[in-house]
Amino acid sequence: MKILQSVKKIPGGLMVVPLLLGAVVNTFFGQVWTWYDGTFTTYLWKSGAMPILAVFLFCNGATIDFKRAGVPLAKGVIITLVKVLIGIAVGLLVSNIWGSAGIMGLTPLAIVAAIANSNGGLYASLAGEYGDATDVGAVSILSINDGPFFTMVALGASGIANIPINTLVGCVIPIVVGCILGNLDEDIRKFCIPGATMMIPFFAFPLGAGLNLKNLIVGGAPGILLGVVCTLLTGLAGYAVYKILRPVKALGIEHPEVGAAIGTTAGNAAATPAAVAAADAGLLAIAEAATAQVTCAVIVTAILCPLLVTWLHNMEVKKAK
Repeated sequence: MKILQSVKKIPGGLMVVPLLLGAVVNTFFGQVWTWYDGTFTTYLWKSGAMPILAVFLFCNGATIDFKRAGVPLAKGVIITLVKVLIGIAVGLLVSNIWGSAGIMGLTPLAIVAAIANSNGGLYASLAGEYGDATDVGAVSILSINDGPFFTMVALGASGIANIPINTLVGCVIPIVVGCILGNLDEDIRKFCIPGATMMIPFFAFPLGAGLNLKNLIVGGAPGILLGVVCTLLTGLAGYAVYKILRPVKALGIEHPEVGAAIGTTAGNAAATPAAVAAADAGLLAIAEAATAQVTCAVIVTAILCPLLVTWLHNMEVKKAK
């Protein structure tokens, strides 16, 4: 049976499928957790999301290669800043106008978690198809926006979340240590690369085991809206910034449509609301709905972003002719 290959064909499948399975088990067979409380069964499939997520962050940090200087570094910095700053700005705007309840069912927690995070794998594949090697190389910097750190910073700055500075530092330390070790020793980076993917299903299932399918369904419509906004807002912004900077020869921007490939939400972004709520218990009430909405955004952006990049590429080709 080609189970893994089938899962990978689904947008964000490694995150979404285990998360949904965990939600199904929790919704219809929730009593199973009480039967095996305090055993490896509950540690792996119910309460183990945060330790496994910490390992994922370490491995992800180890894959960030700061030795690749020059054009890929510059492009990576540009698209990462566009993605993260827009996500934080929109989240702060919604927070200041509508408060922590958000607008149209979308809370600042869900907005920042989805918009400020991008699918590095999808970006790399689109950059490889429509760009050049320097565009693909930019993913080593774009990977920095994975995880809950920037979401925590934005929510702390907005006053929505009460997140102590030691919690923020503690969140980023695994990434920093992983990055340092990965850059000091290439063998460590190679060793950690599989973990940056392999860990995703293992923290996704216990995250899903904290959800109820009824709430997941309720989060569907706002989640779809969030995905559409993420693709259009950050995708078109990335394209526009690349168009503006294209005359700067030192940057080597030959394919501005690749800038739109940041218009995605990574599968692991669905873990961000739970991580933030673990730092501030006051957000527990909205973390479940936010997780559902971000999960929807993962799927929607994985479908819409390639369509947007393809459309912009065709438009650029026509202009060139």
